[in-house]
Amino acid sequence: RDEKNCKMASRAPSDLVSKKNTTSAVWQYFGFRPNEKGEAVNTDEAICKLCNKKVIARDGNTSNLRSHIRNHHPLTAERMDPSLLSATVSTPPDAGPTTSRSTASTQPTIMGAFGKATKYKRDSVRWKTCTDAVTKYLAKEMVSFHTVEKKSFTDMGKVLDAQYELPGRKYFSQTALPHLYSKVRDNVQVLLSVADSYSLTTDMWSSVNITPYMSLTIHTITPDWKLESKCLQTTYFPESHTADNLATALRAALQEWQLDEKKLSAITTDNAANIHAAIRSLHWPWLSCFGHNLNLAVTNGLHDQRQKTERALGLCRNIVGAFSHSWQRKHELHKKQVDLGLPKHSLITVSIKRDCATRWGSKLAMVERILEQAQAIRHVLSDDRRSSLSLTWQDMDVLKAVHEALKPVGDFTDILSGENYVTSSCILPILQLCRDNVLAASENDLQLTKSIKTGILTKLEAKYESNSVHKILRKCTFLDPRYRGGYETDDNALAETKAEIVSLEAAGPVAIRMTQGSMLQKKSDAMAGPVGIGTVEDRVGAEITAYCLEPVTQGDEDPLLWWKNAAGRFPQMSRVARKYRCVCATSTPSERVFSTAGKVVGPQRALLKPDKVNMLVFLAKNLD
Repeated sequence: RDEKNCKMASRAPSDLVSKKNTTSAVWQYFGFRPNEKGEAVNTDEAICKLCNKKVIARDGNTSNLRSHIRNHHPLTAERMDPSLLSATVSTPPDAGPTTSRSTASTQPTIMGAFGKATKYKRDSVRWKTCTDAVTKYLAKEMVSFHTVEKKSFTDMGKVLDAQYELPGRKYFSQTALPHLYSKVRDNVQVLLSVADSYSLTTDMWSSVNITPYMSLTIHTITPDWKLESKCLQTTYFPESHTADNLATALRAALQEWQLDEKKLSAITTDNAANIHAAIRSLHWPWLSCFGHNLNLAVTNGLHDQRQKTERALGLCRNIVGAFSHSWQRKHELHKKQVDLGLPKHSLITVSIKRDCATRWGSKLAMVERILEQAQAIRHVLSDDRRSSLSLTWQDMDVLKAVHEALKPVGDFTDILSGENYVTSSCILPILQLCRDNVLAASENDLQLTKSIKTGILTKLEAKYESNSVHKILRKCTFLDPRYRGGYETDDNALAETKAEIVSLEAAGPVAIRMTQGSMLQKKSDAMAGPVGIGTVEDRVGAEITAYCLEPVTQGDEDPLLWWKNAAGRFPQMSRVARKYRCVCATSTPSERVFSTAGKVVGPQRALLKPDKVNMLVFLAKNLD
């Protein structure tokens, strides 16, 4: 189009009068028609020197002129870009001769004007919005405060919004972060203030510079029957980890968050003697972590058979180590996998770094991969003359026996490690499944497999023999519509649940929370019958009887959704259901806190102050 315009410009009048006393570079492409004396006529109407078109320019306004150049002469507009901020005006090469003289232009172009626009004031809404967004990015993505002073980051900010002036790292560290922490903390406090009951998980951890911390995570059922988990704090804990010190710290945490100990359903921890003693001294309901229990059961079960398994498992560790330190062996393994038609799996992955003492699943993954790649491994090692690492047929039999024993329980830890769905009610059903099927010896099992299974089952069941623990689990299971009526001591669970409901009813009347599903709940209330007739025991007994007659739901159905719809029919029972539905089967939620903390306090941020660590971990876990 510019080529066409150039042809038109050749026919444009050459006697246009240039605008006087102007500093805008765009006027070099426009002029005015002259009268007989050579003076400009109609200065509100400029003539384009490129195409001879008229453009309105009242009072010397250049907006229309710039738009005309951009829209009708894009190539010319591109040639203007290098001189956006400051340029010397000269006669354009594609303009015809003119009687005007060149003038010096100091006025920036439109883009330049935006670049030099006034910065947002710090009390403006836009500045606060931008700063809040950067603060959330720093907290949620767990990146260093120094990021905001890196040139690439500041350059990006200027491109996104040149009027926003990014504060320094000290502002984010000392002002923006504490403000965001206070805001999110208030939101969490509101959630906890309406909780009828709650459960806790806790764990201890040391950072990269050996600084000790205690995490505390809370779990509660919202009025709308959603399971919510919130990290409350990651507290610096320099004191000796004695039972008394741990108990004092836990009680202080509850007081800081204004949590009533009487509303605590249970606290789930690992089996460490000091934390168990601390919970005992506080007289809090306690549940040991299923994942920790299973790890101990598997570890001890294998240890009992160490005379038969030690050589084979030791060879597996050495083989994985040999391949992890040699790129040539890895390459040869890949070639053998292709030749033998084996899966192209590496012996070294995130989950298979030999086996970890605290993660029995890594042992299973290691054995499984060695069995899968046994042929390829044998070829590579024989070519490498590493006969000391060769697996005999006896070793292979041992590995197969170990694999057969461990494989069936491989998914249990992951299943019970969730924090967004109900888990505690699954423990008794899983224990029964282990007794009846998963860890039950079969006729086809090798003798070693049978021995390992028996050892694991015996040690796992021993972790749940405590009457206080079993009492919690009985209620959790009984109040889950998926498992009610099929898992041991239902009569005891029924009696215990009834006694607790009567006790709660005596302490205060039931208040049914109305949620978004209130219309359904009102309908359920109308169908519930005359619940106000008779004594408390009579009403509770009638509810429990009606509950026991309800059909058992499918295993993949959400028990919280069931209780949300049934709360109107079972107002007293729903109160206790809300209490036990939030209990966690494992302490994994608190362990996840420390996975987050490990990213916050990495090698490059090892000197972060404990209060900053607490804020950053809290925000990383609780920000939406």
